[in-house]
Amino acid sequence: MSHVAPEPDSPAGPFDPFGPAPDAPVGTSRETTDAGLPTVEAATPLLEMSGVTREVPLPNRETLHILRGIDLRVHPRDHIAIVGRSGSGKTTLMNLLGLIDRQTSGELLLDGQDVARMRDSRRARLRGRSIGFVFQQFNLLPGRTALENVMMPMLYGDARQFWNRRRAAMEMLDRVGLADRAEQKPGRLSGGEQQRVAVARALVRRPRLILADEPTGALDVTTGEAVMALLDEIARESDAALVTITHDLQVAALSRRTYLLDGGVLHDVDVDHAGAALAGTGGIRAHRAAVGEASTTSTSIGPEVQR
Repeated sequence: MSHVAPEPDSPAGPFDPFGPAPDAPVGTSRETTDAGLPTVEAATPLLEMSGVTREVPLPNRETLHILRGIDLRVHPRDHIAIVGRSGSGKTTLMNLLGLIDRQTSGELLLDGQDVARMRDSRRARLRGRSIGFVFQQFNLLPGRTALENVMMPMLYGDARQFWNRRRAAMEMLDRVGLADRAEQKPGRLSGGEQQRVAVARALVRRPRLILADEPTGALDVTTGEAVMALLDEIARESDAALVTITHDLQVAALSRRTYLLDGGVLHDVDVDHAGAALAGTGGIRAHRAAVGEASTTSTSIGPEVQR
């Protein structure tokens, strides 16, 4: 197993979540669509993975290969979905994208920065500033109001900024249509309202990258579609990228690109091929044949290693 040596940590000033949004994302060109919006293709990648692997040593001196040579590029305003069976490595990939875990080998760049060489403290700062997480389980604090839950990511900071943080949280609650529910605790909110609070909490610091892990798993179809539409809309408005990890093909169909994680390998597929592969009908083999790839044997990975 190879290891990438972290670089020495560097001091960073306090993050101001209330400063003006950048005029354009780092590396984004001014090429636009007919509607005047920057095209996804016009931007350099916000997130780039090249040959990324994740391996775990086993007690019998063998190695478990969870992720095998992952290549992925995600641009500002992009929305991709990654689908796969339980135990396919989706959680491991999510943890790498979210800077929670480190890859075994390969390169992972976020906004052009090689995060593998960063110390844990610097990665934590970058994660807090640039990445927002939305989970299937809302993870709201039951004893706190919706407003207080949305303020949680901004809790640690100069106490003199309290009213700025409160205003930012209220603006985000208003953006998700819950300004009139700000003082309600989670127990008095519906499932859809709780998920919208979770979305507001994830976006209140205006992250560059939004990671949504089964964001509609606890919602009915109509509410789930509304939540996904909201995530996509806010991501585009803020020049963020949205990555959805899901096994729900209806959710995947709402994205602009779909990837299938199968045997630790990431395949660029359409939703139909992903559905066939998940159903066990050989869809991924058909896709490989269609694009001229050599068929390979995939090894299933148990869910216990996806932690």
